[in-house]
Amino acid sequence: MAVFIDKKTKVLVQGITGRTGSFQTKIMKDYGTKIVAGVTPGKGGQEIYGIPIYDFIEEVITEHDVNATISFVPAKFALDAAYEAIDAGIQFMVITAEGIPNIDVLKMIQYGCAKNTRILGPDTPGLISPGKCKMGVHPNRFFKEGNVGVVSKSGALSYEVCKSMVEKSVGQSTVVGIGGGPLWGTSQTDVLKLFQGDKETKAIVLLGEIGGTMEEKTAQYIREYINKPVVSLIVGRSAPRGKRMGHAGAIIEGKAGTAESKIETLRKCGSLIAKTPQDIPKLLMDVL
Repeated sequence: MAVFIDKKTKVLVQGITGRTGSFQTKIMKDYGTKIVAGVTPGKGGQEIYGIPIYDFIEEVITEHDVNATISFVPAKFALDAAYEAIDAGIQFMVITAEGIPNIDVLKMIQYGCAKNTRILGPDTPGLISPGKCKMGVHPNRFFKEGNVGVVSKSGALSYEVCKSMVEKSVGQSTVVGIGGGPLWGTSQTDVLKLFQGDKETKAIVLLGEIGGTMEEKTAQYIREYINKPVVSLIVGRSAPRGKRMGHAGAIIEGKAGTAESKIETLRKCGSLIAKTPQDIPKLLMDVL
C-alpha cells in the first residue's frame, strides 16, 4: 500500500508545457507515473512525450479517467487552476507554486474542503511512493521502496534524510512534502493519520522546522493516536527570532515556535529525537 498515490493513480499535469512542467513531466513519466493528459490553454491538440494536451480540464475528463492532478501553474494563475481541477471533481491535487497570495491559498483550501478535494501544498515538492508513483520533483536516486513513511515541510531536508536512509538500506513507503507554509492544504497530522492506517508503513519520520505550532499539535496527535515508532528532526535551532529562515512559515515570533519547544513537546509525547539527518537511519534500525 501507499498513501495518497500508488501504481493505479492516473495523473493530469496542469501547466505541462512550461519549462518546469515539461521537464518534471518527463521525469515522472520515466519513473512510471501514469500521466494520462496535460493542460495548457492554447496548446490543445498537441502532444508532449506522447501525452495529449488539452486546453481545459473539462475536455480531459470526457476522454480520460483522472484521479489526481499536479499543478505547475505560476502563482498568479494558481487559484484559477485549482478551481478548474476542483470543479472537475478531481479529488487529489498537488500545488507546487510558491508565492501564492495567502487569500488565494485560503480560497482554494476552503473550496477544496467543500468539494472533497485534498490539496497538498502549496509550495510543495510533491510526494513519492518509491517504486510505485511520483507526483513532484523528488530526485529519484534518493529513494527506495520500503516501510518508513516520511512527512516534511522541506523538500531539500527530505531528500537529504532519505538519501541517508537509503545508504543504510532503509526504504520508504511514501514521502510527503506538505510545503513551506504559512498555510497548508494538508497538515502533518493529516499525513500521520494515513501512515497510522497504512499496513505497509511500520515507522514514521517527522521532519519539521521552526515557526508556528504545527509540530506541537502533531506531537499531541502522536501521543493520543499513533502506536508506530516516530522519529522526529526539527531544524533551525540556531535561527534568530524575527528572521524568516527559508520558508514563509519558518519564523519565530515571541516564545512560540522555537526548535527547543517543539523538540521537548515531541519527546514528551513519545517521539524519538534526531539531532542530524544521519541520526535518523540509526534510530529507525533500532525500532524496525
